[in-house]
Amino acid sequence: MNIFALFETRVREALESLTRSGRLPEGLDLSRVVVEPPRDPSHGDLATNAALVLAKEAKQNPKALGEALAEELRGDPRIVEASVAGPGFINLRLAPDVYHDVIRAALREGEAFGRGTMPGGPVNIEYVSANPTGPMHVGHGRGAVFGDALANLLAAAGRPVTREYYINDAGAQVDVLARSAFLRYREALGETITIPEGLYPGDYLKPVGEALAAEHGRTLLDKPESEWLPLVRRFAIDAMMDTIRADLAAIGIRHDVFFSEATLQGGNGGQKGNEGGNRVAELLEALFPQGVEQLRDPV
Repeated sequence: MNIFALFETRVREALESLTRSGRLPEGLDLSRVVVEPPRDPSHGDLATNAALVLAKEAKQNPKALGEALAEELRGDPRIVEASVAGPGFINLRLAPDVYHDVIRAALREGEAFGRGTMPGGPVNIEYVSANPTGPMHVGHGRGAVFGDALANLLAAAGRPVTREYYINDAGAQVDVLARSAFLRYREALGETITIPEGLYPGDYLKPVGEALAAEHGRTLLDKPESEWLPLVRRFAIDAMMDTIRADLAAIGIRHDVFFSEATLQGGNGGQKGNEGGNRVAELLEALFPQGVEQLRDPV
């Protein structure tokens, strides 16, 4: 039971009644008519802008139209007061039985209470998407809660929602991650290391280095960087994403899709299935066969 939708319907019915009686012309655009809480709660329970937004099209004084609409609404036993304020806003005060009905509906419908049938197609919400180069921080957590709340609201309103995490596992930052994790791998094998400027010095990579040592022993030490870098990069990204997923799960947030940027850019993240090349470049070439400079100088 949605009080706002319920009384928006009632306002539209009152406007139709005024139209039938000749007080309003036919064919008015009602799309801007809303029912919402008044800015000042002392003015009542609900307010509508109907008279204000329709007055010009109806060629009427908004306050006079508001009085006519308020009089029509006063005939509803659920409305104990309808008053016109300012240039034509109508404030409504509701009978207690209206709220009693809401409580009954909430008890009757349980978790289904308040869920709607919001028009529109599927919605994709991409949120959090912290770079997998370290643990989440408070800022990421804020974005996680905001995005998940938005997704929950849209789902409750009736929209099909997909929750997406876009993994930034392509680009220079994940190479830096791999080199940092490789140093921790060497440290786990007993070397004394120094983290140079430009790499990630955080202790959070120590467990990654230890896990690499447990899985590969000393075999990576004999490989050139061109061979160990993709392997360590994928290993470190997966380890960071496991940590991020665990942090999100701890606050009750789960995504439907974890989409890899590397799958678009030809495998820089070392992920299987990226042999198809740079899909972004392929798409731009298909869209602009004469060159992407057309984006800057369109024909």
